[in-house]
Amino acid sequence: MANTPHGGVLKDLVARDEPISAHLREESLSLPYLVLTERQLCDLELITNGGFSPLEGFLNEADYKNVVENLRLANGTLFPIPVTLDASQTDIDRLSIASGSRIALLDPRDEEALAIITVEDIYKPDQVKEAIHVFGADDPAHPSVAYLRNRVKEFYIGGKVQAIKAPAHFDYVALRYTPAELRAHFKKLSWRKVVAFQTRNPMHRAHRELTVRAARQRQANVLIHPVVGLTKPGDVDHYTRVRVYEAIMQKYPNGMGHLALLPLAMRMAGPREAVWHSIIRKNYGATHFIVGRDHAGPGKNSQGKDFYGPYDAQDLVIKYHDELQIEMVPFQQMTYLPSTDEYQPVDEVPKGVQTLDISGTELRKRLRTGASIPDWFSYDAVVKVLRESYPPRNKQGFVLFLTGLHNSGKDTIAKALQVTLHQQGGRSVSLLLGETVRQELSPDLGYSADDRHENVHRIAFVSAELTRAGAAVIAAPTSPQERSRQLARDTIVQTGGSGANFFLIHVATPLEDCEKTDRHGLYAKARRGDIKGFAGIDEVYETPEGVDLTVDVTKQSISEIVHSIVLLLETNGLL
Repeated sequence: MANTPHGGVLKDLVARDEPISAHLREESLSLPYLVLTERQLCDLELITNGGFSPLEGFLNEADYKNVVENLRLANGTLFPIPVTLDASQTDIDRLSIASGSRIALLDPRDEEALAIITVEDIYKPDQVKEAIHVFGADDPAHPSVAYLRNRVKEFYIGGKVQAIKAPAHFDYVALRYTPAELRAHFKKLSWRKVVAFQTRNPMHRAHRELTVRAARQRQANVLIHPVVGLTKPGDVDHYTRVRVYEAIMQKYPNGMGHLALLPLAMRMAGPREAVWHSIIRKNYGATHFIVGRDHAGPGKNSQGKDFYGPYDAQDLVIKYHDELQIEMVPFQQMTYLPSTDEYQPVDEVPKGVQTLDISGTELRKRLRTGASIPDWFSYDAVVKVLRESYPPRNKQGFVLFLTGLHNSGKDTIAKALQVTLHQQGGRSVSLLLGETVRQELSPDLGYSADDRHENVHRIAFVSAELTRAGAAVIAAPTSPQERSRQLARDTIVQTGGSGANFFLIHVATPLEDCEKTDRHGLYAKARRGDIKGFAGIDEVYETPEGVDLTVDVTKQSISEIVHSIVLLLETNGLL
């Protein structure tokens, strides 16, 4: 029998509002609208299909504050992650958003109306407090803190939604189950105990052994429930991962396991995320949930230490066990015993017995170099999928993102680099110069801070598309804002596939030298006020963070700079 939904009732808003969906769709045509971000789209899908039960919309201010501070909605129900709809002051003014307004929420992929929100309130959150309470620190090394700083707008809109339709998906449709559908599937097969396994990574033999062992110990079935929404930047793309999951499902005992996809935008919030995942799997009908060491942890902080302790997630789930009403299964680290050709939990291996393991870093190295991956570690079918999606390093694409003041020499460096990389051969080489791209890609944009930011976003989008196909991309916008450079990095790392190799190069030629050699007199015009928003004059050029290489044409020749960049690529195995 499937588990009781969190809060007692599955909030399937698509089913609830189906009788009036045609009316809502008609109404949406005359309403002001917001085009959702990718994260908001994932959140809306799980609000409207019941995955986030008991939520019926985006958090209002009272719920938001209580979730941030106490892991609870205002009515006391346990809920650890703020699910919010952010908007800018421009959005609010343009749409005349106020309490009581009805706003259509559009799918960013096709601008189809998915839902209508009735606004309860508009509030300005304390995003620093949100970062500290929810993620443990206001540290931009945490991907969700970086997202909060660079991508989230300054206001949140709270209110319940009415569902017009579920978002359309064209990939792996047969594997996409709503909570109601998955519950019906369990009922049809008489699955009374279901152990859910969360993953955002490819699965190998150890994962199969772990989940089979957990199911057999509890006389249960296994739900492999991977995240296919937003995960950590740099993760393996979901298309590759799903092909891996499909291959490994063939290795489960007949009838034991089932694969279903979860359209979740992860926050990598460690302990809080583990509680959130438990609630979501409970809503999908699971009775047990595997929680690993450092569950949903983002890795190292700015000081090089783990954001969360290895057992913090398990401890927090245990703390709320009575309210969660889902049994936590502690993740058992598995290791291979060559003497018996089997996997065993590390803490059950007798002292002195030889064990073998391959770390994630070692696996990525073997994929990159083409080195063998032993069959005791993974299955041939899994390795085949990974090798198809992740060619050797010297066949992968990359982006060289040059940033610097106007006339710093970045365009000259970029052109020289293009010639050098053409000479190397093996890849197509695309050059995206700031002003050239602006004329061709962004003629509708001006030179305000927001327009500059959007221009860099478009450059990053094109760069990610090219590098995913194996191209070398040299992008050279001025990009004076750190938020724009971070957005470019995130966009490429998240969507560039095996070509998500991003290098930030600061062309740090001093302002006085850029101005002195400016033959076109743009700096002079900016100082007279004829040009507004000119980086280095009346707009601050923010010193780049996380730079891979800093160069200066007053100290190095163009040839020397190009050679140093080529060495950077060679050091990273890309040439």
